[in-house]
Amino acid sequence: MTIIEKTYPATGPVTLAANITDFPPTHALLAGEIQSDLVGLEFAGLKNAHAGFKDMLRRMRFDISEMAIATFLQAHEFGKPFTLLPLVVLGRFQHHCIGYNTDVHPTLSPADLPGKTVGVRAYTQTTGLWVRGILQNEFGVDPDSVKWLCFDKPHLEEYTDPPSVIWGDPAKDPVNMLLDGELDAAVLGMNMPSDPRIKPLIANPHEAALEWYGRAGLVPPNHYLIVPNALCDQRPDVVREVWRILVESRKRARPEGQIDAWPVGIEANRKALECAIKYTTQQHMITRPVEVEDLFHPLVREIAP
Repeated sequence: MTIIEKTYPATGPVTLAANITDFPPTHALLAGEIQSDLVGLEFAGLKNAHAGFKDMLRRMRFDISEMAIATFLQAHEFGKPFTLLPLVVLGRFQHHCIGYNTDVHPTLSPADLPGKTVGVRAYTQTTGLWVRGILQNEFGVDPDSVKWLCFDKPHLEEYTDPPSVIWGDPAKDPVNMLLDGELDAAVLGMNMPSDPRIKPLIANPHEAALEWYGRAGLVPPNHYLIVPNALCDQRPDVVREVWRILVESRKRARPEGQIDAWPVGIEANRKALECAIKYTTQQHMITRPVEVEDLFHPLVREIAP
């Protein structure tokens, strides 16, 4: 699908349509605590930013949008005219995001997954990317050996899910299927139910995540922000101002503890992006690795090194 690029006013203040939701790094911005004489933001008001990803990538519905890193890497490979902004708005450890029902399996470990059916909202969902990557690279689980039961189609119509994907009843959801004993395990992220029957697949997941962090040196990012290349080309002053207010909003967020899950700048995000590129390649989401610098418009490389 060819996207018709927007034309922006050559000078003066602009109002940008924004698909940005309320996370700690963006809270001050959405709360109106940061003002700009050049840039106004008209927020889409979506409860979940991923509901707007398809409109952004297929129709350029927004001038700035949150974007899952897995989906952006696919968009980049398909030549979509967007640039990443290197500021994480949603990042978290992922080891605890896959669970199983002890009524179905009294015990289950990553080594038991081959041949099993695991529910996940979409194969290209970024939480799924990180969980599968951890399972493959830390526990030796080949993602192709698992049946991934999915419900949502990819955001990019050019992409076809791998043969390991099977489709669930759209009237159901993986949370209830896990609770009802219809799945061997499920990748649920923040939707993991608080139920005594549900146990994490990875033992002691929070301790395992910290140990992994000590070696990998990164917190897995889920959402960054993207803007059209056309905005960078036509109004670099606007993009500079957008970056300023985003960074200011991020500064007002208070990380929990000593680990920063919301790094700012290309170098601060390099390890995480390299890891995401490795995992998306391994999992057939992209066909070949890409250099980190290639994800950024030259203007972004200048203002956010």
